[in-house]
Amino acid sequence: MRHVVKGDAVVKELLTYVRPHRNVLVLGGLLGLVGSAAGLAMPLLAKYVVDAFGENRSMSGPLLWLTVAVVAGAAVSAAGSYLMERTGEGIVLGARRRLVDRMLRLRVADVDRLNPGDLLSRVTGDTTLLRSVLTNGIVESVGAVFMLVGAIVMMSVMDGVLLLVTLLVVVVIGGLVGLIMPRIQRAQTQAQEAVGEMGSVLDRALQAYRTVKASGAEEREIAMVAEAAGRARDRGLRVAGWTSLAGVATFMAVQIAFVAVLGVGGARVASGALEVSSLIAFLLYLFYLVAPIGQLVNGAVQLQQGLAALKRIKEIEELPAEPVGAPARASAEPVGVTFDDVSFRYGDDRPVVHDGVSFAVPPGGLTALVGPSGAGKSTVFALIERFYEHQGGTITIGGRDIRDWPLTELRAALGYVEQDAPVLAGTLRENLLFAARDATEDDLRDAIARTRLDDLVARLPEGLETPVGHRGVLLSGGERQRVAIARALLRKARLLLLDEATSQLDAVNELRLREVIAEAAKETTVLVIAHRLSTVTGADRIVVMDRGRVRAVGTHDELVGEDDLYRELAATQFLVG
Repeated sequence: MRHVVKGDAVVKELLTYVRPHRNVLVLGGLLGLVGSAAGLAMPLLAKYVVDAFGENRSMSGPLLWLTVAVVAGAAVSAAGSYLMERTGEGIVLGARRRLVDRMLRLRVADVDRLNPGDLLSRVTGDTTLLRSVLTNGIVESVGAVFMLVGAIVMMSVMDGVLLLVTLLVVVVIGGLVGLIMPRIQRAQTQAQEAVGEMGSVLDRALQAYRTVKASGAEEREIAMVAEAAGRARDRGLRVAGWTSLAGVATFMAVQIAFVAVLGVGGARVASGALEVSSLIAFLLYLFYLVAPIGQLVNGAVQLQQGLAALKRIKEIEELPAEPVGAPARASAEPVGVTFDDVSFRYGDDRPVVHDGVSFAVPPGGLTALVGPSGAGKSTVFALIERFYEHQGGTITIGGRDIRDWPLTELRAALGYVEQDAPVLAGTLRENLLFAARDATEDDLRDAIARTRLDDLVARLPEGLETPVGHRGVLLSGGERQRVAIARALLRKARLLLLDEATSQLDAVNELRLREVIAEAAKETTVLVIAHRLSTVTGADRIVVMDRGRVRAVGTHDELVGEDDLYRELAATQFLVG
């Protein structure tokens, strides 16, 4: 995944982050310029001190003005620096909000191809680098240019010959630094990619933490993370090497210029063409070039780093996002579902998952999807939720082509319980109300009672306000599944999708949940995926899928008598002889 930002596009992209803070940036920049002006006055004031000493005049006046310039310049520069840092944090906040907003609106198909660790690296590390280029890199470079131009003007007043000597050395070394900058950008891009790869490897181990422990694979996973960290270190060292080379070149420019000016200037003083005080002031201005030249080089380095970060941020922002809109549920009536000759695969290089799938689910009642693993059952739900777009055929919800539904309106009509029943970090109440923030307390109590979560709520130390841990780790698998079902019931959906909703429940709770599903089917359309056929033997209709196709539709009794695959599935679960 690559996105190249060049020329005017770079400026435009950077300005989108700067624009909300432009007034504060201008103020901070002006304060920085005032501080720089105070700094430029110091060598000239030092000349006056030397002249007063040589002429046996009082030095109190020049020394007083020199002290005022030092104190005032430091105070104003500090104020400007604070404004820059404050603005930088604001820029980071805006960039992170914008990036997170984009990430959470990406299509599921795109997110499935990305690594969570790398996404986190873009939100944290890359946005921080962006702050550097937008504050230190650009604004401070403007101040450095002002100081550089001002120092050159003052040096030209002192002696034009020495100025030419200085500029000759600086231009030669500056050309060498210019050749280094593109290498810094390439190295920085590779370094940031390596950090993202390390985050992905670590995220892989943390997501399967218990499996790693149970498998005794700690050393192997540690070695993999260490190897990724080593690659990040090596690429970081490459950045440091090129950056150090640029810094050394800058230092050499000033030092060589100092030696040249000292030699030429000394000869001019000896010939009487230049005063000693002017040579001292010129040398002081020469040393003043160290700071602005260093800031310009540092700003150029940070610009390269910021461009590398901008590329990675833009890679996410360039991905297509799902449309944004306010959900509008016009009716609470149950809706039917129709698949007509639907074909689908997860990618051009992936096998066919649906090959002419056709079935109809009327409004209301309970319909079950059964079949062996890999038959394409969960993909049915993914297509109904429009996590993916089918490539052929037609899917209708409530008589409307699924592509004609506004996405937010479609999902507002659906309640979905995923196969692994995810529970988010937070309190039990927050998880139950996650999909229905406007549910009443009566609705909440009813859902808790119907899913038999009463005992869990009573047992938890803080009841509904008890945190459930990362990914609901403090709950059992069955409790997480019941929380997910209660969450879907609170949504009061027009179509309820349950993917293996009872797979982790014991026999008693499964029986109770079967009753809950049957009750829900009286009010809405319920579509259930089930490997445990005991959950759906009472379904109004059962759709049998195999190898991406529908092979039979009927009730439990009809399919036992008519379909060999269903009879085999039922027999393995002791539902038939």
